[in-house]
Amino acid sequence: MTLDPQAPLDVDPLLDDPATRIVVCCGSGGVGKTTTAAALGLRAAERGRKVVVLTIDPARRLAQSMGIDSLDNTPRRVKDIDDAAGGELHAMMLDMKRTFDEIVEAHADEERAKAILSNPFYQSLSAGFAGTQEYMAMEKLGQLRSRDEWDLIVVDTPPSRSALDFLDAPTRLGSFLDGKLIRLLMAPAKVGGRAGMKFLNVGMSMMTGTLGKLLGGQLLRDVQTFVAAMDTTFGGFRTRADATYKLLQAPGTAFLVVAAPERDALREAAYFVERLAAERMPLAGLVLNRVHGSGAGRLSAERALAAAENLDERRIVDQTGGKEEVRTAPAPGSPAVAEAPSDPTTEQLTAGLLRLHAERMQVVAREQRTRDRFTALHPEVAVTEVAALPGDVHDLAGLRDIGHRLAAGGNPAGAS
Repeated sequence: MTLDPQAPLDVDPLLDDPATRIVVCCGSGGVGKTTTAAALGLRAAERGRKVVVLTIDPARRLAQSMGIDSLDNTPRRVKDIDDAAGGELHAMMLDMKRTFDEIVEAHADEERAKAILSNPFYQSLSAGFAGTQEYMAMEKLGQLRSRDEWDLIVVDTPPSRSALDFLDAPTRLGSFLDGKLIRLLMAPAKVGGRAGMKFLNVGMSMMTGTLGKLLGGQLLRDVQTFVAAMDTTFGGFRTRADATYKLLQAPGTAFLVVAAPERDALREAAYFVERLAAERMPLAGLVLNRVHGSGAGRLSAERALAAAENLDERRIVDQTGGKEEVRTAPAPGSPAVAEAPSDPTTEQLTAGLLRLHAERMQVVAREQRTRDRFTALHPEVAVTEVAALPGDVHDLAGLRDIGHRLAAGGNPAGAS
């Protein structure tokens, strides 16, 4: 029994199409987004494209799978791929603060950049302000695309539980840097006296949640210095965010929602699909990861359990033969002899395997029902499946296998 998708997703034409320049893998955490992004990048590279994979997931599995000691904010070429078709594979991991620093250095003269980079307000903002990671991911994507150095950019987005923060955060951060809050915090210097302190208290209360380490009048002085140094440097934050947002809506971009065949994961996937449609983002399809199957799908769980029970009953009858076994006690003073455990019989082994098969078929049936609920809501979404694997992917061979399964639509039958 396998999950038979109504609308199969054909991955290879998507990767081979020269018009496809960006593939964004999104989904909730723990569903295999990072592995999927790496496998797609490797497959595209080995089919002749020059690819860079940008991961924003803090896990380091991508570097390990690609045989790279470490990933950083600079694309690193992956060795030992099959480059017979002329392709290349590069990989990088977003360094949020370094990307922020690069923007400062690119848009300010040396003296002003030094003042900004050393400013405590900036250091707190660049290291941990809500949405900074997602905004910097958009900045880095825009930088990579503008360089026109790669045929294809594969993006592994941060895990998101309740919203597409990758799309939301740039607007929030851009609005903050360009908006009313910065002007509000500058107001005390302009107003002065008690009115100034009133404005300061308002600004402080709004900033406490995100910049709690910076307190009192020092915060205001840091913000004033920050804004004065950035007067023209960050005026284009929102402009760049809007440009990258439009890039994500363009025909050359394809979103892949990654999910596991579980209720919560597919509920999140449904939300992603609906949100992408509302934002007019081009959805290529759904990658359903870790799908279970069986090579003996015709044998139902009910029949397997019934057969196991019949074998157990027959074994009991054959063992006793209708008579009670008589055991002779050892003679007094003689050493006790431990009875060797008897080896399992063929019937016992068969009954155990039948029960394992029944458990597997129950999992398959549950996944089928969950998947059917999703397709009933979104029959227009193309789907490809990847069978559950016995272990983690930790090398290029494993990524290559995942890529093959992605392209083949998965083959849960016979998966272990």
